[in-house]
Parts: sequence; structure tokens; C-alpha cells
Amino acid sequence: MPQTPHLPEGLLLIDKPAGPTSHDIVNSVRRQLQMKRVGHAGTLDPMATGLLIMLIGKATKISQYLMSLNKTYQGTLMLGQTTDSHDRDGKVTATRDVPELTEEDVLVFMKEFVGDQYQTPPMFSAKKIQGVPLYKLARKGKVVEREPRFIRVSSFELLEFDSPKISFVIHSSKGTYVRTIAHDLGEKIGCGAHLFDLRRTAIENFKVENAVTLDAFSALSQAEIQQRLIPVYQAVPSNIL
Repeated sequence: MPQTPHLPEGLLLIDKPAGPTSHDIVNSVRRQLQMKRVGHAGTLDPMATGLLIMLIGKATKISQYLMSLNKTYQGTLMLGQTTDSHDRDGKVTATRDVPELTEEDVLVFMKEFVGDQYQTPPMFSAKKIQGVPLYKLARKGKVVEREPRFIRVSSFELLEFDSPKISFVIHSSKGTYVRTIAHDLGEKIGCGAHLFDLRRTAIENFKVENAVTLDAFSALSQAEIQQRLIPVYQAVPSNIL
């Protein structure tokens, strides 16, 4: 009898470019591997770049565990302008003057976001209300009540303050909308803000420097792809399996 071909299985670390959605990346990997059983462990917005963990084959079974891991992001927010999506891809809703601020002033405001808290998901998000993604309602101009959810920000570090831009690194729990933190920080300062760029650099012990770009991935042979796959038993604690 002919043998059933061995299908790829494991975790693949992709360095997502700006532009495509996380689902676009899934479709690209599916085409490259010629298989349907491909998922990811944590969405990145189209404008965001960085680490996206792809789940190949039976690795899709550990998606919930991987999605629960803490994340690290590096980003820049722009003071003085708010948008409906809380990032630069959205429609500008207000423009205000940026007050004179020192680096010490910014650090005081940022410190208020460190710790356990409840965050209200933005309308432009994939979170569903009665089965309908919020972003679909938002595109129709609808605003509905959203239940705040618990998040934890372990650290919110200032990299550079060059008004009106604030560059930062943030370590946070699952479900944290960094663009909403940028928006809320702007409101606390009094001039509004939106997220200008964002890059996910780590998901717990998985690092973006170990990821492959989408262009480089498309040029890999099947054997090279197999070498890049992280076995499930190496990715999660034994008690999870």
C-alpha cells in the first residue's frame, strides 16, 4: 500500500509585515504548505508588524495555551490627534494642542497604566457581540456597550520622548489593546493620542529575532520549512499536552 505523505506539524514563527491581516498570513502559509490545517496564536492588526506564531497541523490544538501567554511590544504613539480606531489607520476624530511636557511628566502618566486593570475593547476590534465582530458595527457608525475585561500591564517603559511622539516598550497580558492604551494615555495628558506604529517582539520565550519574514518563507523548500518548525512538545509544558 502507498504510504500516506507526512504532513508538516509544529509552530512556525513568522515576522509579519505591515499591511496584511493575520488571516492573510494564514492563507499564505496554507498555500505554501498546500494544507488547510493552519492557524495562528494571537492576532496582529494590519498596521502592526512582528511576531506571529503560526500553528501547523495538530499544533492548532494548543492555540488557547499560546494565546494566554504574555506579550511584549515596541511602539510609537502620536500625541495631539485621536482616531476612531485608536491607531493611524482610523479616521481622525479630534485634533488638539499638545501641552509642554517633560520626559518626567510623560513617565508619571505612563506609570498610571502599570498593574492590574480593566480595559474596554475598542469598537474597531474583532471582539464579537452576539456573534457580530465589533468592527463591522463600527463601520456602520454604530457604537454599542462593551464589557471591560481584565488585563495586566507588567511594565510600560519610555524609550524616547520627542514631542509629539512617544516611543515605548510594553509588557502585557493577553487581550490587551495597546492602541487603546495609547488613546487613553493621550486622554490623561489632555490632548489625545493614537498609536502610530507597533511591533510585537516577543510572546513569552518566543522571540521575533527567531522568526522568518513572509518573503523569506515563500522561498523555502519543504525540507527547510520542516527544519524551522518547533515541535509541540518543545513549545508547551508537558502538563498541557
